[in-house]
Amino acid sequence: MTTFTPTIVLAGFESAGKTALFRRLTGEATGHEANFRGSTVSCRSCYSAACQCEIIDTPGIRLKADTVTTRLALERIQLSDTVLLVVRGTNLQQEIDGLLREINASTQRIAVAVTFADKDEIKISSLAAHYQKMLGVPVVALNARELSTPNRTALLAAIQEASLPLTTTPAAPLSSWKLVPSATWFEHRGVGPGLSLLVLALLWIVPVIAAFRLAEFLQPIADTAFIAPVTDWLNARLSPLAAALLTGGYGLITLGWYSFLWAFPVVLFIGLSTAFCEETGLQDRIMRSLDPLLRPFGLSGHELMPILSGFGCNVVAVHQSRACSSCTRKSCVSMIAFGSACSYQIGATLSVLGAGGHGWLFAPYLALLFVVGLIHTRVWNGKKSKFEMLPVSERAFLYFPKPRALWWRVKAVLRQFLLQAMPIFLIICIVAALLDTTGLLGWLANAVAPALKIFHLPGEVAPAILFSILRKDGLLTINQGEGALAASLTAGQAFTLVWLAGTLTACLVTLWTIRKELGWRTALSLAGKQATTSLAVAALLSLILR
Repeated sequence: MTTFTPTIVLAGFESAGKTALFRRLTGEATGHEANFRGSTVSCRSCYSAACQCEIIDTPGIRLKADTVTTRLALERIQLSDTVLLVVRGTNLQQEIDGLLREINASTQRIAVAVTFADKDEIKISSLAAHYQKMLGVPVVALNARELSTPNRTALLAAIQEASLPLTTTPAAPLSSWKLVPSATWFEHRGVGPGLSLLVLALLWIVPVIAAFRLAEFLQPIADTAFIAPVTDWLNARLSPLAAALLTGGYGLITLGWYSFLWAFPVVLFIGLSTAFCEETGLQDRIMRSLDPLLRPFGLSGHELMPILSGFGCNVVAVHQSRACSSCTRKSCVSMIAFGSACSYQIGATLSVLGAGGHGWLFAPYLALLFVVGLIHTRVWNGKKSKFEMLPVSERAFLYFPKPRALWWRVKAVLRQFLLQAMPIFLIICIVAALLDTTGLLGWLANAVAPALKIFHLPGEVAPAILFSILRKDGLLTINQGEGALAASLTAGQAFTLVWLAGTLTACLVTLWTIRKELGWRTALSLAGKQATTSLAVAALLSLILR
């Protein structure tokens, strides 16, 4: 006999505190995501023993927006048993009126959670009592970031007591009230954009440098203490084929170790940086500040967050582009595929440049990648009018992040890396080792060598470019032979190589995701345009850096 489990859907506008309540109600469990990945654009569900129901966290709703995420949230809300409206107490009247109009609440049981109650407890509690009387449903004022035991108990009781509202057009309070977050230097017209760019540089470049230094420090220690002894021991006991698969130039232990050592710290540190940016509220401030600078390239502040997420994972970023308007989404995806170097690509690039003694080239590489990505997006997608792009008006409160909130976000990133990214790269290692053993890699290098000469690159780097098309950390295959090939390249050759490997095309997984999101025609068109830009810039680089 199947037991019926009621569902509670959390519904609200962006940054209302839905995800914070989801964490608290589910005991900090990450849950599982439905439809697609990306915490801000997915329906994340998890069973809560506290209320004996399935809690579903939906994407933030945007009024009068044609975003996929808003449609997804509204569709999921209609399928629920009970809806918990999550509204900010600082903007309560506008948000609760807007939500009631959007979700057709007259046919569903609802309760209301009023967040940010700590900003003005007396005023917000008074407003909550007003709407409880008007709607005839339980309304609880609380602080979602630090949900106290009494507040949690009151919230669970409100969920159990949820009911059909008496009206979907409650009378407004006698006086309209709204608490606006204080302005900072981020909002200053002259200083704000520069400050935002500086903060972004610190939040993304510093973690990359720290990851590089950590890997650079650990590699010789690990090679001497573990890799070399294990490799020698296995080589004396394994057959030639087994040795090739485990300890050869493309072996699971030798090359696989390079992937983990150079990619894992990048994934961890960028994950922490991204979580910090989201949890503090800096994300929204930076988005508002840089919005005017992005518009000439056919992008807006709303597209900035998916683009930055691409530095963690392009697939997640493409999914997050669902929060963009239909007019700007293709431009956003184009920029992600070209200019957002995922953490695996960053780790592999650091490894190759570091192995060749050219680590200093990484910062110029990343800067060129982003700038050319913006130009590429503008050239191929055109400029959008102000009517085609969503306005960026709201600004968030700034907070010091809670360690548990940071860890909640980071552990999902680490799980994806360990359970999805690493296994795929290890499969690439196996394929590369088999191709090398059969001589096919040598044949490929000879076949591609004439084309690579145009860019002043040796044919031996062909496998690295090929495998980078499959997965961006496939570039690490150039580190075979303990980095001997990477060390033989000049600075100009190393720079041109990582450029081609990183930009010739998005990895196949990203292209497949784009195909599922936007269709085959868009995916193929994007790939062709990206290859054209990549090859043109690579040819120019080969002339300048000879």
